[in-house]
Amino acid sequence: MTVYFIGAGPGAPDLITVRGLKLIERCPVCLYAGSLVPEEIVHAAPADALVKDTAPMHLDEIIADMKTAHEAGQDVARVHSGDPAIYGAVAEQMRRLDSLGINYEVVPGVPAFAGAAAKLATELTLPEIAQTVIITRTGMKASSMPEFEQLEILGQSRATLAIHLSIRNLDYVRRSLEPFYGADCPVVIAYRATWPDELYIRTTLEGMKEEVRKNKITRTALILVGKVFGENNFRDSDLYNAEYSHVLRNVGKKKKAKAAG
Repeated sequence: MTVYFIGAGPGAPDLITVRGLKLIERCPVCLYAGSLVPEEIVHAAPADALVKDTAPMHLDEIIADMKTAHEAGQDVARVHSGDPAIYGAVAEQMRRLDSLGINYEVVPGVPAFAGAAAKLATELTLPEIAQTVIITRTGMKASSMPEFEQLEILGQSRATLAIHLSIRNLDYVRRSLEPFYGADCPVVIAYRATWPDELYIRTTLEGMKEEVRKNKITRTALILVGKVFGENNFRDSDLYNAEYSHVLRNVGKKKKAKAAG
């Protein structure tokens, strides 16, 4: 018996991995994270499977269901949104399973920031513009942020930022980032990325709060910040540069061979 922590992806049902879908299709127990997981994915569970929305449940109740399945020798599909490794609250579940001697595996999924970037047709790491992506959030009602992960510190990098769980904390986001990015820095508000009612608002640090207010967005939104969302003046990557050598394309040897011939 195994508990499979499965990333369902950011919203679109067809963005789940082949492995994840196959596991859901065969597991006799499916525990899924409420409104964050598309119904089409949950409907893939066997007709006679126990399918339960865990949104109203606390940790002890969820683990109790896993323990019951373990005692019955039934595999469990534990379905989370996005990728379980990012704000998935799976670590405490795995810790409990370790103490109970219950096997588990993690199946990755497409995270929300990657789904949003795909919809925006935007590369998050442009040559000499940004080569770092920081996935973070701000401290509000949930657990506090570690001391050295405050946005005022991370912002000094000027990296591409994917800020989760912070759509109600825009004053702080602007105040923390504006000294480093500038008031006119491009921002994209990605609301329910890849879902049927998705919305992407292109704005700036200065203008984002007003745009969010006008569109009445209060939750389920990602704040993407960085020059990559407005920059077209970047040089080509060396990856496909005809003059650039790498292990699969040694330009120097080819030139020598051509000269010798």
